[in-house]
Amino acid sequence: MTAAQQAPAQVLVPETGQLAPDFELLNQYGEPVRLADYRGRNVVLVFFPFAFSGICTGELCEIRDNIADFKDSNATVLALSVDSKFAQRAYAEHENFGFDLLADFWPHGAVARDYGVFDEASGMALRGTFIIDATGVIRYVVVNPRGQARDFAEYRRALSSLAGQPS
Repeated sequence: MTAAQQAPAQVLVPETGQLAPDFELLNQYGEPVRLADYRGRNVVLVFFPFAFSGICTGELCEIRDNIADFKDSNATVLALSVDSKFAQRAYAEHENFGFDLLADFWPHGAVARDYGVFDEASGMALRGTFIIDATGVIRYVVVNPRGQARDFAEYRRALSSLAGQPS
């Protein structure tokens, strides 16, 4: 086997202007959630490394505490990690999250891989955010390095740029 055959194919992060890769995952209640079912609404995909971790909790609590900013932009928040639906449910209940936490558990990190944010070395998703418009097109992308929280003000700017688009 050659080195090229042994190396996994590198998946690139989808860019703005591209159609968002569709997926179906279970939320914290075991209900299937499919991205394509949100056509007609803006969607904010928030990949996070692990439930109950410090930076992730701070980021998701900031979303929870400012959920009106998303609703005012006709946006649904879908937060994804490689945790199981059971861990996601405990986390959502503990932090009183009113949005779906999706379990990208099995195949492990498959959706994170499709979005180019799966860290093979650690087995977790990186902090990637994808804002998808009502037609399914990616309008905003940011992937933060490990250990670096996202800037909430960037969400507001990106969401406000969708205000003039049809939904």
